[in-house]
Amino acid sequence: MNYLLKSAAFLAILALAGCSNLQNDIDVPLPSYSSQLVVECYLEPGKVPSLAVTTSVPYLSSVLPQVPSDVTVTLIMPNGTSVPLAYSPNFKALTDTTGEKFHSHIGRDPLVARPGDVFRLDVRDTKGRHATSTTTYLAPIPIDSVEFKFNDKTGSERKAYFLTNFRDPATPGDCYRLQLHKGDPIPKNLIKSPEVDISLEDRLLNGQNFTVGTSYRFNANDSVTATLYHTEYAFYRFRQSVRDARNANGNPFSQPSAIYGNVEGGVGIFAVLSATRATKVVK
Repeated sequence: MNYLLKSAAFLAILALAGCSNLQNDIDVPLPSYSSQLVVECYLEPGKVPSLAVTTSVPYLSSVLPQVPSDVTVTLIMPNGTSVPLAYSPNFKALTDTTGEKFHSHIGRDPLVARPGDVFRLDVRDTKGRHATSTTTYLAPIPIDSVEFKFNDKTGSERKAYFLTNFRDPATPGDCYRLQLHKGDPIPKNLIKSPEVDISLEDRLLNGQNFTVGTSYRFNANDSVTATLYHTEYAFYRFRQSVRDARNANGNPFSQPSAIYGNVEGGVGIFAVLSATRATKVVK
């Protein structure tokens, strides 16, 4: 028996030694990559227009954003007036924890917009790259009511869910983004990460009432602000594709997901944020 065990151990050692000959390092040539302009611009009535322009990079390169300094940005207003946005990056926002959004270019005067206004964006650099986009300011959709309801538990397990109610217009193709923030409804709090952030479309509920609920996640005396954005389908699709790409990243069982936006000649999104808000204290 000892002889058999020794023979088996000897054969196992030989097998392991032979495995080293099975390794074969190869170099995989990567295809050439052409960098594109990446544009992310969200206009808001009453706020100074700003946007972030970066450049796309290969998948295996550094994840730090590449901010080109040779980019000229022009915002074309509904009346045809061209408004230049100056290069003035707030790099501190990239590492700031207050929730301030990064921008590379910014205007001077607050935006004036009315429902139905069409805005155009022109972005170009000295390398010949040229990106354009168009967006329409949609009419804000009022929030009919916000309400909450507690579960039947006690102590620290007593939580409330939150309901946001609004009515979709009769026209098809409306999309929405709903955010819920906790805390006093001041601008800085509304910039920070929300408790809830979901996208909706009216494909199945066109012209009907929407009631959007949450899980039991709010405590007594929480101040909750609901922000409802009425968005174009391009913005809805952009957010969905970003979510899918994030979920697929690093997952060997997922198909790569492309980013879909409304920027021609580049990548990204250009939109006017049409928002209504309502605040309620959970008591």
